[in-house]
This record gives sequence, structure tokens and C-alpha cells, in this order.
Amino acid sequence: MAKLSFLGAAGTVTGSCFFLDTIDCRILIDCGLFQGTKEIRELNRQPFPFSPAFIDYVVLTHSHIDHSGLLPRLVKEGFQGKIITTRPSVDLARIMLPDSGHIQEMEAEWKNRKRARAGLSPEPPLYNIPDAEAVMPLFLGVNYDEIISLSSCVKLRLRDAGHILGSAMVEIWLAEEDKSIKLVFSGDLGNSGQPIIRDPALLETADYLVLESTYGDRFHEPQEQRRPHLAKIIRETVARQGNVVIPAFAIERTQDLLYDLSALYREGEIPDQVKTYVDSPLATKATEVFIKNPGYYDHETWQLLRQGYEPLSFKNLQFVRTVEESKRLNAEARGSIIISASGMCDAGRIKHHLKHNLWRPEASIVLVGYQAEGTLGRRLQEGAKRVRIFGEEVAVKAKIHNLSAYSAHADQTALVNWVQSFRAIPKQVFLVHGEPDASLTLAQLLKKKLGLMVIIPTLGERVSITTQGITIETKPKALSDEKYTGLANLLQEINELVRVLSPAMEQAYTQEIEQLIRAVRELRGQAEVATGSE
Repeated sequence: MAKLSFLGAAGTVTGSCFFLDTIDCRILIDCGLFQGTKEIRELNRQPFPFSPAFIDYVVLTHSHIDHSGLLPRLVKEGFQGKIITTRPSVDLARIMLPDSGHIQEMEAEWKNRKRARAGLSPEPPLYNIPDAEAVMPLFLGVNYDEIISLSSCVKLRLRDAGHILGSAMVEIWLAEEDKSIKLVFSGDLGNSGQPIIRDPALLETADYLVLESTYGDRFHEPQEQRRPHLAKIIRETVARQGNVVIPAFAIERTQDLLYDLSALYREGEIPDQVKTYVDSPLATKATEVFIKNPGYYDHETWQLLRQGYEPLSFKNLQFVRTVEESKRLNAEARGSIIISASGMCDAGRIKHHLKHNLWRPEASIVLVGYQAEGTLGRRLQEGAKRVRIFGEEVAVKAKIHNLSAYSAHADQTALVNWVQSFRAIPKQVFLVHGEPDASLTLAQLLKKKLGLMVIIPTLGERVSITTQGITIETKPKALSDEKYTGLANLLQEINELVRVLSPAMEQAYTQEIEQLIRAVRELRGQAEVATGSE
């Protein structure tokens, strides 16, 4: 009936891309950029395992670059179909993709200067701004809960995922004669109680579920604690005459912070003299998109609007427009709040603010989002004492805070509760969009608590889906250099073992499995110490 290939976000958090090949329709669910370690980033230049010209549709769950960032390359290489997503996602992609094109151009320019000094020929950018702009005419904005026919055999519906403005989970129905199958792609599943946007929709059924597992092994601090926690950090840092530097994703995380800061100023929890700067052109444009789409707000945000409040604006707020203004912040700002992108600290103006504040013991760095393996944000989160920024070694003297309640991803409890809310449990769950530890931990819990059949697919794996069940057709090696093939094969063997264990056997060998997980984590820690910071 259909073949499903896992072409991204398999064994890693980034690069979301799933290829659904049906009787009469070829569909990509997302086409995202790989981010993180050098090995993972190099996947962005690998040939697509399909001809872009023969893809009929892309269904975009949301506009984050790890879900949308390879669309310009897809179009550049021949895709001419429609990109189906929600209307806010179209608006956000209109600013996100050209910004990504600009970053690709700048990174290529920097790398080519190094290549020239080494006597090497230049390497073109992955794509440029015109490539990104060429994507926009292909977008088709649709409403939540609207059933859309893609072909005589395929229908889909987008439901609110509660992750960012316009984010969606995807329901797909496949029909063949008198039989049908329903697939659900969770996209990035959000948290209930998140400000501004609505809670994730609850679904009734799915034969096959592709579920994210970003925080499958972790728990967030309670939502109600995040605002008091943030206020405390700000008051203590300002009292030391230090800056509060917050690396934040331009979309949703920046707006969540503005929502909370607006309330804290209103309630007198932050001194009036403290200024807040948003130093990210992309976040500034994204905030404008949020303000233009109140129809997607939740009930609480609507109540604020009715009471005359501007939930994303306050008198102490300044959006930094120019490079010169940004540079002045590092020379003049003291006792201020600086929100800047990127959220993982690997690109954008945040790197300048970190360079000028990390070495100051009076400063605070507040991490409010997921930090992928191999990123500067991840190294700070894990307690690095020194890091390299723009080729310069910088001591980490500032206080590093991690506010997990700001995550836009569901934690372990929320993921399990969401799956448990299905009226009938899925026949099969595929765990994606997670690092191995997170996916494995969640898989064990779903098997033990709900009795689910769970697979953790590897990159490039393809399964055949019918009304009778699934057949694994392609099982490639895990991501690895050839010199690590032995270890990769061992990890693959462990993954296969966990797949076939029954809940009873798994419970009997819980201690051994936990020891194995601890050993892998320890090995990863040793590897990171050995390689050091970039």
C-alpha cells in the first residue's frame, strides 16, 4: 500500500524528512536542515535518495529550519509540486528561509577564505537567498482540521501541534480498494499550558504513529515555576550590574519570553529601569507575524487583548534594528536583558553577546531551549569552562541557567499522556526526532506502560506498510565514520535487540538495559572530553 522512508531526524533531532511513497502519490513530510556536529551537518550535501522532480507534495509541519531548511535545495534540484502547511507557517517561512539562505552564503564565504589559504577551490553555498525566495510560490496555506484530497487514494488533515505558531501534526489516510490505513506524524509536539498558542490537539486513532522523542528521557520543571525563576535570575543579575543574555529561537521562544517579561514588568517583579533588547532581525520580523495572527492565540492571550494589554510589547522593550545598534549593546549595556538568536548559540548575533558576556562573573546566560549535540549551547549547558567563539578562546565565568519549562517540546510525561489519550492504541509507533538515549528510554516506557510495538528507525531505513502490518525493507548502518563501523554495528545490534524484546523480557532485564544505557552515556562523555570544544 505504501513505503515509508526515514530520511532525517532518525537517531538525531534535526533534519526532519520522511518520504511516503504511495500507489499514486509521492509525499515528503518536512524537508529540514541537519544541525549539530560536523558529521551531521555534512548530510545536508548528500544527494537526495529520490528525484525531487517526481515528488508531488511536501507537507510542512512547521517553519523551524530543522523541518524546512532543505526546501530551497529541493526546489533548486527540480521540485515543482505544492508545499502544504498552515497559513502562519507560510508567513514564518517567508522570513525564515531567506534568512537561512543568508546564513548559508555567509558560512560559505567564511569557509572559502580558509580554503583559499589552503590552496583549495571554493565550495558553493548549500543554497542562497534567491534559492530560498524561489520556494515561496509553491506554498499552499490551509486551515487546521480541513480534510484535503491529494489523490484518489490519499487524504490528509493538519491538526494543531501546540509547538509554535502554526505548527501541525499530520493525519494521512491511505485507501486501496475497500481497505484503508491511517498514519499520524506528530511533528514537534508542544506542551499544554504554553502561552500564546493553543494546546496540542488530541487524536482518536492511528494505525501507525511517527512520534517525536526529543525529551523522551527528561522532565521539564513545572510551567508555573518558569516566570518566578526568570524574575529571580533577572533581579539577582541586575543587582550585580550584569547582563542577562538569553539565546532564544527567533520563533515562539522569543515571543514566549516577551509574554512573560511583559507580565513581570506589569506586576512589578522586574525593576522599571531594566531595559529589554531583542537583538535579532529574524525575531523582530517573527514577532510581527505573531501580532498579525491573533486568530491562532489561546483563550488566555485573547483575554489580555480584550483587557487592553499588548502581550508582546511593553515600554522597556527595544527591538535592535542595525548592526551598529547591536555593537553598542556590548559597549554600553549593563544590567540589561538581551534576547538574541540563534537559540543553540551557533549562529547569529548571540555569538557576539556571548563573547562579550561569558567571561564576566556578574553576567547570567539563560538557556531556554533544546541544545543539540555538538552546538555551543550544548557545551555551555554541560558545564564547559572554556569555549571558542570566532576563533578566540573565551573563559566561562558567567552563571549558566537552564530553564527547561520554556521548552516548546513535550517532555516524557506529556508524550506518554498524549499517546495514551488515543481511543485505540496504534499498531506500531516509530520514534524519531530524538537522540538515542531519549528515544530508547521512551520506547521502553511505551512498551512497558501501554504495551505498544515500538521501532526506533535508523537514518535511511524504509518500511513497507500494509493493512496486515509492516515489513522492514532497508536497514542501513547507523551514522558513523568508517573507522567506527564496528561500534556502529554494535549499537545497531543493541537497537534491534530492544525492538524484539517483549514487555515481560524487558522488565526482567531492566537492570542490564539501564547499565548498558549508562555505559553508552559514559562513553559519549569521554568522547566529548577527548575532542574538546570547537
